[in-house]
Amino acid sequence: MPIPEDVTGEEIDKDVRQELQSLPKTLAEDVAKNLVMVARLIDEDPEGAYGYSRVALRLASRVAAVREAAGFAAYASQKYSEALAEFRAARRMTGNVDLWPVMADCERGLGRPEKALDMAGAPEVQKLDKAGQVEMRLVAAGARRDMGQLDAAIVTLQSSELASNSVQPWTARLRYAYADALLAAGRRDAARDWFAKAVEADRDGSTDASDRLAELDGVEFVDALDQSEDEGDDGVVDVVTATATDTDTDTETDADAV
Repeated sequence: MPIPEDVTGEEIDKDVRQELQSLPKTLAEDVAKNLVMVARLIDEDPEGAYGYSRVALRLASRVAAVREAAGFAAYASQKYSEALAEFRAARRMTGNVDLWPVMADCERGLGRPEKALDMAGAPEVQKLDKAGQVEMRLVAAGARRDMGQLDAAIVTLQSSELASNSVQPWTARLRYAYADALLAAGRRDAARDWFAKAVEADRDGSTDASDRLAELDGVEFVDALDQSEDEGDDGVVDVVTATATDTDTDTETDADAV
C-alpha cells in the first residue's frame, strides 16, 4: 500500500522504535511507516488502517508491537476473532496484561458476554493499572447489558472512580456509560444528571454526552435556509435555531447517586 511522502517512520513511539531495532534497518523503516499509517487512520478509516496493519504483519510478525497494532486495527474494523488472536499473540510475547480489557471486549463482540465476565473476575485484572481496571469495569458492565441485566450493569459501574469529583482520562466515558445504563433502565432523571456530569468531564469531545443531554432536555437543533430574509449578496446564510421544552430535572434520592 502507498505511503505518503510526509511519513518517515520517525513518528512512532520510542518504545515501538526500540522493538523494531531487532530488524534490519530498511525493514524496520518500512514497518515503522506502516505502523504510523495505522495510527493515523484507525479512527477515521479503520479499514484503511487494517490494510496497513496487514502489511506490517507480513513484514514483522514476530514483533509484539506489530501484533498489537494489527489487533487494534482489526478491533476497530469489528474483526473481533482476528483481533483477539493478535492480542493473544502480543500478550504471549510480552507477558503484559494491559490488553486484557480489550481482549474481553472482543469476546463481547463475538457474542460471548459470559466469557467477558469470566475475564473480569480473573486474577489478571488485579495486575492492571487504574485505567485498565476502569476499562475492565466498562467491559463487564457492557457484558451485563448484552445479557439483559440492566440493574447488574448499573451496579457494576458504581465505584469510587465514578463517585470521584476529580477528572481523569476515563471519567467522561465512565459517567457516560453509567448515564446510558440508567436511561436504559428507565431512570430518566438520574440519567440526565449523569449525562450532565459526563459533559463536564468530556474536555476533548470523546463522547456524544452533550447531544444526549440536549435530547433529554428537549432541545432540537434545526438548520434553516431562509433565502427571502437571510440571503445576502454572497449567497444563502445558514441559520441555526434551538427550541427547548420544559423538562423535569429534579434529582433522584441519594440512593441513585454514587
